[in-house]
Amino acid sequence: MSSLALAASGVLAAPAVTTASGPISLAAYPELRPTVAEYAQVTAGEVPPTQAQCAAAGRRCFAPQAIRAAYNLGPLYADGFDGRGQTIAVVDSYGSDTMAHDLHVFDQAFGVQPMCGEEGVTCAPGMPTFSTLHVQGSPDTKAPPATGKGTGQEDRSAWALEVALDVETAHAMAPNANILLVSTPTAETLGVQGFPAMMNAEQYVVDHHLATVISQSFASAEGAFGSAQSIEHLRHAFKSAAENGVTVLGSSGDDGSSGSKKTPVKDGGTTLPDPAVEWPASDPLVTGVGGTYLCTDPDATGGRTATGGAPAKCAASPGAAEVGWTFSGGGFSQVFDRPAYQNSLPAGSTAVGAKRGVPDIALQASAGTGALVYVSLPPDGQGGLDCGGTPCSTGWYDIGGTSLACPEWAGLVSIADQINGGGLGLINPALYKIAGDPGTYAADFYDITLGNNTADPSVPGYPVTTGWDPVTGLGTPNAAKLLPDLVAAVRAG
Repeated sequence: MSSLALAASGVLAAPAVTTASGPISLAAYPELRPTVAEYAQVTAGEVPPTQAQCAAAGRRCFAPQAIRAAYNLGPLYADGFDGRGQTIAVVDSYGSDTMAHDLHVFDQAFGVQPMCGEEGVTCAPGMPTFSTLHVQGSPDTKAPPATGKGTGQEDRSAWALEVALDVETAHAMAPNANILLVSTPTAETLGVQGFPAMMNAEQYVVDHHLATVISQSFASAEGAFGSAQSIEHLRHAFKSAAENGVTVLGSSGDDGSSGSKKTPVKDGGTTLPDPAVEWPASDPLVTGVGGTYLCTDPDATGGRTATGGAPAKCAASPGAAEVGWTFSGGGFSQVFDRPAYQNSLPAGSTAVGAKRGVPDIALQASAGTGALVYVSLPPDGQGGLDCGGTPCSTGWYDIGGTSLACPEWAGLVSIADQINGGGLGLINPALYKIAGDPGTYAADFYDITLGNNTADPSVPGYPVTTGWDPVTGLGTPNAAKLLPDLVAAVRAG
C-alpha cells in the first residue's frame, strides 16, 4: 500500500486493501456487527438531558465527569496525564459523515477539550486531532431504500450510533489523545468484505505507525466462523500489533454466555446450543473488555460512591458500586488454548481450564447506567433504529454495550502510553501479573463480585466471583493506581 496523505479537511484516504491469504470461502466469515447493545434517545436538540429526564426513563446517565470520578482519573489529569501525544484508532464500519459536528456538540456540552478536526474549532499548536481514515471508500451513513435488493445487513445508522459512542467516549476519557476513526465501507460477509477488510485496515494502521492503541467495538461468536482456520487467517494485524507496541482491545460482546450464527444471510440468527465467546475479544493477542452496571453517583465530580435507585440491578444491590452486567459476553474459547498469562489468577477466581478465558477486564456497559452520547441521524431513514415504536432522531442517547467499555478502556490505555512514553503493546501479561499480588490487585482493581451473564435462559451463564470471572474479568480499574503500575509491569517484562 502507498503512504497516506492528510487532506486539509482532516480526512485521510487510503487505497483499497486485499487479503494476503488468497481466495476466501463465502461461508468462512460471519456477519460483522457493532456491539452497541442498548440505547435510548433521552432528548432531542443539543442540550444534554437532566438526571430527572434520565430517571423518568428508568436510567441514570453518566456525563464524562462522573465516569472519570467513578474510575479515579482525577489524580492522573492533575499530573498532566490525559493521553497527550498518543493516538487511539477507533475501528468501525462506514464511519459517520456527521462525526465532526457531533463531536463538537458533545465537547461544548460537557466542557471537554476541543479537537482540531471537529466542526467549528480553530486548530492550535498542541491541540489533539480528530481525523478519519476511510479504507476502500466512504458511503453515506444512511439507511438503504425500502425497495432495495440488498441483504439488509448493512445498517449504516446503527454504525453511525456506534461511531459517535466510540469517538466521544474515548475522547472523554483521554481528552488530549488524538483520535483516528478507521472505517471500511461494508459490514457484509461477501468474500474479502467485512472482517477481512477490517483486519487489513488495522494492519495498515500498525504498519504505518498511526496509533498506539486500537479499539474494536465489533464481534462475532467463534462458532459463527466456518472454522478455526478462518479466524487464523484474520489474526495478522494482531500479531503485527504485538510486535510493534500497539495495544488491541476488543468488546467481549453483548449476548452474555450465548452466541449466534447467521445462516443463511437475511434469515436472522440461530442461537448456538452451547456457551460461546466472541472474537476478536477471545484472541489471546487482544485484551477482552467485559461490562458492568455502574451504580455510582451520576452527578459526582470526584470520588466513587455507591448509590441505590434506577435501574433495578442497582436498586437490588444498594451497597455495590458496580454489578456484573447480565449481557456481558464471557466464557471460554473453543478455539484458543489458555495463554500463559492466565496460568495464575487471584485467590477466589473462577478457574480457567485448558482454553482461554474471556474477558480480561471490564468497565461500565449497561445503558441503564450508560454514557450520554450525541448523534445526528439521517433524515431519510433511521436504518432500523427504533425509539419506543417510532424512528429515532438527532439528539442525546443513553447508550450501553461492551461497545462503551472498549473505547473508554482505549482512552485509559492511551494515558498509560503517555506515562510510558510510547505504546505498551500486549498488556494482558502485565494485567495478570499485577493481579497476582493480592495487595496490588486490591489497590489497582475494583473487584466485581455480584451478578451473572445468563442472558439467554437456554444457555448456561456464569456467576461473577471474587478475582477473575467470565463476566468482568479481573474487574474494573482504579485508574490512578493501575495505569502507573501497568507501565511498570510492562517494562519489567
